[in-house]
Formats: sequence, C-alpha cells, structure tokens
Amino acid sequence: QAHPVESGGDSVQSGGSLKISCREPGHWFCMGWFRQGFGKERRGVATIYVDGFPTYAEYVKRRFTISRDNEKKNLYLQMNDLKPEDSGMYYCVADNYLVSRNCKPDTDASKFDNWGQGTLVTVSS
Repeated sequence: QAHPVESGGDSVQSGGSLKISCREPGHWFCMGWFRQGFGKERRGVATIYVDGFPTYAEYVKRRFTISRDNEKKNLYLQMNDLKPEDSGMYYCVADNYLVSRNCKPDTDASKFDNWGQGTLVTVSS
C-alpha cells in the first residue's frame, strides 16, 4: 500500500510559523501528525477524523491547527508561535480501524497503520 508523503519541513526562528503538508493516497478515517524530537520518544501532536473533528495534544493547543482536504487527499498542520522544543521529525499517520473516539494524539503510535517518512522541522532560539 502507498504511504503518506510529507513536505514543508524547514528551519525557522522561535516565534515563527510553518505549515507542513501530507499527501496521503487512499481514503482514511483517522489521520494525524506525530513528532519525534532529537533523542526523544515519538508522540502525538494532533489528529483529525474524516468528519473534520480535530484533537490536539495539550502542548500544541492554541498554537497548531490540523486540517484535511478529503478531495485532494491532503493533510495539513499549521504551526504558529513555534518553540525550540517543537523541533523534530514530523510524521503523517493514517488509519482506518480507529473509530472517532480513539482517533486521538494520545492513542499509542502503534495503533496507526500507515506512516510517512517524515519531514524535519527545526526551530532555533
């Protein structure tokens, strides 16, 4: 099966903004973003169900916005007020077995079946 392809990662200054994208072939009920900081564990950032309902990890609330375009099969993450601790590899994930109540960023990463290769975001102070 085809895997997601992320793009848009870049180096930005602290306080800056960046929008990353994911092209995900196929139709997926649950989609989201995970990230892995340098030397850190992979953790969920935000998820969005096919009905457009988003959920955010506490540490990105009011700074990040997840959205999806089901027709274009794209997933986006708008990141504002970036901090150095937001640096890391951002992965697009997708799954068709997670129901809405389990399509959450705190759902174990192993529950998401489809992963991209990641796009690197670096935030400098």
